Amino acid sequence: MALQEKTGCRKKEYQKVSFDLKLSIIDEINNGQISINHAAAVYNISRSSITYWMQKLSSFDQRKKGMSKDEEIKKLKERVEALEFIKELQQDIIIDFEKVTGEELSKKFLPEALANEIAKKKKKLE
Repeated sequence: MALQEKTGCRKKEYQKVSFDLKLSIIDEINNGQISINHAAAVYNISRSSITYWMQKLSSFDQRKKGMSKDEEIKKLKERVEALEFIKELQQDIIIDFEKVTGEELSKKFLPEALANEIAKKKKKLE
C-alpha cells in the first residue's frame, strides 16, 4: 500500500477592497438597495467580511453624518409627537365613523389596547 502525500488546503486569495468601496457597499445594504447575500455575490466578498465591515464602520458612518446623540434624540422625540398626533386624529375619525354607522368596529378589528383607548375617549366626549 503506497502512502499518499497530503496536499494542503489552498487558502482562498482575497482581493484588497478599498475603503470607499466598503462604505458604498454598506450604504447600499443600509438603504435596502441590495441584501448582504447579493452584495457578497456581486462583489465576490464573503458575507462575514461585509458583516464585520458593517459593525466596524457603522460608528464611522454616524460620525461622518455629524449627528450627535442629542440631535438624534431630539429628532426622535419630534417623530414620536407627530405619530401621537396622527394616532389621536385616527382615533377621532374612528369614533366619528362609529357614531355615523352605529357599529362598534374598533372592538372587532383593532387590538384590545387600542379599542380600550377609543372606548375611553368616547366616554370623555359624551
